[in-house]
Amino acid sequence: MHNNGFAFTSSHLGERAVVIGGGIGGLATARALADFFDEVVVFERDQLPSDAAPRPGAPQGKQAHGLLGGAIKALEDLFPGFSEDLLQAGAAPVDPGCEVLMEIPGLAPFPRDKWDRRIYSLSRPLIELVMRRRVEQQSNITLRPQCNALAITGTPDGARVTGVQYQSADEQLWTISADLVVDASKHGGLTLSYLKSAARSEPEETIIGVDIRYATGIFALPDGALGEFKAVVTFPKPPEDVRYGYLLPMENSCYQLLLVGRGDDAPPADEDEFLAYAQKLSTPTIYNAMKGARRVSEIARYGFPESRWRHFGRLDDFPRGLLPVGDAICCLNPIYGQGMTLAIQEASALRELLRTHAHTNDPLATLSQAFQAQAEAMIDDPWTISAIPDFVYPQTRGERPEDLEHQLKSEGALARLATRDSAIYKLLFEVRHLLKPLSVLKAPELTRLIEAEMAAR
Repeated sequence: MHNNGFAFTSSHLGERAVVIGGGIGGLATARALADFFDEVVVFERDQLPSDAAPRPGAPQGKQAHGLLGGAIKALEDLFPGFSEDLLQAGAAPVDPGCEVLMEIPGLAPFPRDKWDRRIYSLSRPLIELVMRRRVEQQSNITLRPQCNALAITGTPDGARVTGVQYQSADEQLWTISADLVVDASKHGGLTLSYLKSAARSEPEETIIGVDIRYATGIFALPDGALGEFKAVVTFPKPPEDVRYGYLLPMENSCYQLLLVGRGDDAPPADEDEFLAYAQKLSTPTIYNAMKGARRVSEIARYGFPESRWRHFGRLDDFPRGLLPVGDAICCLNPIYGQGMTLAIQEASALRELLRTHAHTNDPLATLSQAFQAQAEAMIDDPWTISAIPDFVYPQTRGERPEDLEHQLKSEGALARLATRDSAIYKLLFEVRHLLKPLSVLKAPELTRLIEAEMAAR
């Protein structure tokens, strides 16, 4: 039995907080709130399975998943011992320094070294299951499955949120009062509806249209199919090539094969056609590893039209007691794997913010503005990391940075340096996994190396 994190504090911010959405962001946020409210209620419209089964409300739940380094660090902050829970549940530990083959066309292999950290590869349902088990250990958190949040309620002037109207499993309508309402739903629709109905300012949005199409199949692979590696990631050669391939381990000694295309170039659901699609990746590594593989799941397809960032942090009149989090604020291109990490990191940051605000006279008075400003800053790095490679493709919609060509050349130079210097490769990994800020790549010495590498081409 875990100790459920740090000891319960005397910091009291309110009687009840309500979280809309029982996915990864909602569960992480519920844990962050539990030390500051008498009761935390989580509404989830799906029935929550007792095992690691996909659920309808997470349509991407059948797609390949893994936990980046930044997610694992934040989960350990929220749920001490979480990595051990993952191992016991069957997640596959991976040393990214020596057990992941990263294939980038035209680039030499990256150096292989054992690192002092692990990432974990597993199915989305198993991540949620392990998180639910830990959340359920908190006596003041109540998960309410098959409860559909219908509207956020507030004062007549809209300045303060007062609760949530919802439909229970028996289809009865109810309203629950709350000192704080967290919108951890996928699309943030209830927050936007509240702002509109209350005649409050609505957020500006930044959108990058990517039209990603991807599909995942689960396979049992022959022993030694990947040689010395546990995972393979094959990148395309843009702009003419759009196909990514990810072959990742998971629980039950199986592998997730994720194939990614753009626009009309979508991976098919038929097994033979799916593997034929893999055969046309920029290298034959994944296709060769699949020889003799046995499929153990359907091939599930999913589409992601656009990355969307709602700038709640720029609003001056945001209602008291309302917090959108995770995808309700920002949906990132999922092929870079940063969305879950960002949502969990936001929850960890929220807990630190609650600790600080607990010592003020009116803790909830400025919480919303403070959190949204912090979230805005946190999103900037992963948004940039995914936007630059997306804008390589001319069909990508959105406002391109004026210095895009320079940024692309700089990234190429940095990648070449990383193939020759293991310390740079590890630093690049830490930035991509949201363990270190993007600004570390602008350190003077590294900048000089990048400029020299660019000049040499």
